Amino acid sequence: MRKSTIRLLSVAVTAVFLTAPALSALAAGGGGDPPSPPPSSGDSSKNTKKKGKKTSSIEEQRFATGYRAAYATIYDRHDYVSAIEQLKALGHDDLADVANLIGYSYRKLGDYKLSQAWYERALKADPNHVRTWQYYGLWQIEQGNRDQAQYHLNRIAAIAGTTSDEYRSLAEALEKPPGSGLVY
Repeated sequence: MRKSTIRLLSVAVTAVFLTAPALSALAAGGGGDPPSPPPSSGDSSKNTKKKGKKTSSIEEQRFATGYRAAYATIYDRHDYVSAIEQLKALGHDDLADVANLIGYSYRKLGDYKLSQAWYERALKADPNHVRTWQYYGLWQIEQGNRDQAQYHLNRIAAIAGTTSDEYRSLAEALEKPPGSGLVY
């Protein structure tokens, strides 16, 4: 009984570590502040199920390490092409955090069609992914779709409130005059 309790506890801890990036997106800074990468996985645990497959703590650590490396490639080095390759190589582009960063990278490269596809993929994976609503709202502003950006702002308000950094960031962008040529 004791082994099963320890195993259950370690699975719960792993679940918290794996969902931390999504949770941090709700509380993370907006505007120029990037979403937080997943925490270092010093105590990533036993096997967890995903799509019927078991993943080992080694695989989870590799994912977290790879995600943090891609995160740094995006926000520290602004090397979006390499970041897209790194994120796709993780094999988890069905996760909202990963798909959102791929969309962000394509947007920064000026490929708005691919960026849109990845933002929509992120929202399909998690319809309440606040950071995607924010980044996709900025995409809408860049495209001149202010009404759609307002819709995205309203979604953020419903999910995270009007005091969240994501809400404030998108609201500030919407306050700027149309056609000011600003890229976010």
